[in-house]
Amino acid sequence: MKNFDDIFETALKFHHYANTAYPLTPFSLRQYELHDNKAIYDCVSANIKQQKKLNLYVHVPFCETRCRFCEYVVLDKPNPEDQDIYTQHLLKEIEMYRKMIGDIPIVGYDMGGGTPAYLSNENLKLITDSIKKFNLAPNMVMSIETTPVIAVKNPQKIEYIKSLGYKRISMGFQTVNSCLLERLNREGGQHIYDKAVENIRKAGFKNLNIDLMYGFLNQSNDDFRNTVRYTISKNPEYITLYRNRYKGTKLEAEAGGVSLYKANVQYNIAYQELKKAGYIANNGKNTFSKVPGDYGTSDYLTTRVVDATSYVGFGLGAQSFVGNYLAYNLGCDNHKLNKYFDAIDNNILPINDIADMPIEEVRAKALSVMFYFGFISQKSYKNRFGNDFKDDFKDEIKYLQENGLMDFTNDDPDKFMITNYGVEHLPGIISLFYSQRSQNEMFELIKKKYDETSYDEIFLKNYNRKEFDAPSVATDIVLISKDKKKVLLITRSENPFVNKLALPGGFYRPDDESIKSCAIRELNEETSTAIASEQLKFIKVCDKPNRDPRGWIISMVYSAMVDDATIKPKAGDDAVYARWYNISDLTKEQLAFDHWDTIQEVISL
Repeated sequence: MKNFDDIFETALKFHHYANTAYPLTPFSLRQYELHDNKAIYDCVSANIKQQKKLNLYVHVPFCETRCRFCEYVVLDKPNPEDQDIYTQHLLKEIEMYRKMIGDIPIVGYDMGGGTPAYLSNENLKLITDSIKKFNLAPNMVMSIETTPVIAVKNPQKIEYIKSLGYKRISMGFQTVNSCLLERLNREGGQHIYDKAVENIRKAGFKNLNIDLMYGFLNQSNDDFRNTVRYTISKNPEYITLYRNRYKGTKLEAEAGGVSLYKANVQYNIAYQELKKAGYIANNGKNTFSKVPGDYGTSDYLTTRVVDATSYVGFGLGAQSFVGNYLAYNLGCDNHKLNKYFDAIDNNILPINDIADMPIEEVRAKALSVMFYFGFISQKSYKNRFGNDFKDDFKDEIKYLQENGLMDFTNDDPDKFMITNYGVEHLPGIISLFYSQRSQNEMFELIKKKYDETSYDEIFLKNYNRKEFDAPSVATDIVLISKDKKKVLLITRSENPFVNKLALPGGFYRPDDESIKSCAIRELNEETSTAIASEQLKFIKVCDKPNRDPRGWIISMVYSAMVDDATIKPKAGDDAVYARWYNISDLTKEQLAFDHWDTIQEVISL
């Protein structure tokens, strides 16, 4: 049987990579790749013909400037004539697929990028008319993206897009912080956003989504809260939260300075603000909707995620996931147009990589995407794979239920829902549904990519010590088993010493608690363990210079001896994991701060 604890904990450490984007790297599936053009065509054609319905996606790789957080296929400096040539080749690619798709119903269609609104009216019409020739499902809503700047500078373009039949439009505010916008190489600000929303409403759009991003190194919680509140004031129907994923972006080197704890705190800030303002989303879902009964996402994304509907992507670097194959178009690696054009000119499907996957990889891909909505539909799983979800993943389900991470609900027994506690551990949950190959790959990748020393250096370089009291007072709690052989430890989710083992504890709040009550609170918050005040005994003060790299911080140490068999710790707050450890198995290098020495002192008493 798999060691689910190891998989879960490793993914939490590797949280910038373990997410809804599957597989882990562009090279993960090489053993399943096809390279012969005829074999590729036959695989694509056979899988498409097996579908009862499909989604379509058109990728437009043009932007005025490339944002530093962008992980998508976008040309840095497109030539003015590129869009016309690109559109003509895109139309040819669509025609190649039309022969295979035939009359299969299309239940979702998005035009994304990049920036689709960057295209001329003529090119937008050519592409849209080509899509309309497919068998579009009745009442299927076409969705498109713009930028606030285009919506401000060219309101006629927005009106024209609406006239083409697009009913849902999405644009990214990302942040209202001017310094962060400049750092991200993005034009924006409240004066631009105000006018953009005004012009979109004047064009007649009644389904507006606004994207916000969080989890940046230089983004404070207050900054993000201000962004969320401002966006709510614009009254869009939908608001979508995107955590910066770092992988493949110009910000990737900063990833180590952003802890899972920070990302979780910022998501929770938005969740609370949006819920208070009447926006609805279940635990773990990224898109919040003000429209009753509406998930808030486009038909393309909703059916792709909830129903595991296959999708065909057209355009430079576009992804397709149909039946058993996963493919990326030419340009996915170098963001260049020439090879994409050459393939189409020679009547060859413009595919760069295609993997004809075994069923365990297909399931892993589909289930990873489902977590975008925070639940797995048993009905959709059955429709997609023919098996019962509970049979295929009975051990994973048991583990998740026993640890309070996911469960079936009485309100909708079809859905295996992430819990409020599970939201903070989403990377670990997703990794349990990876293929065995991918789980092994994750263990190897973390050995190569994980560098806790550099992570702390990145964090401390951007840490403003002046924001906090000097000295700061904290508590540490040493919970020891009665035989003195075990100690309760957490795995830290926050810098410094991210992913190191540590004693439960945290900073004292002088305005509303005593130091002892701080110890009781922190123990409960981080490990879900309740201890009576009389059980805790004061042990010592830790005050050695440089014990904490953040500055002058002293810690008051409390201890209690308990029956470890009666206490099952459950991580919370800024802890990734909490459990009992055999003291004899620990080494000094595994523990953060001066906690090794503290434990040794306590057990010697």
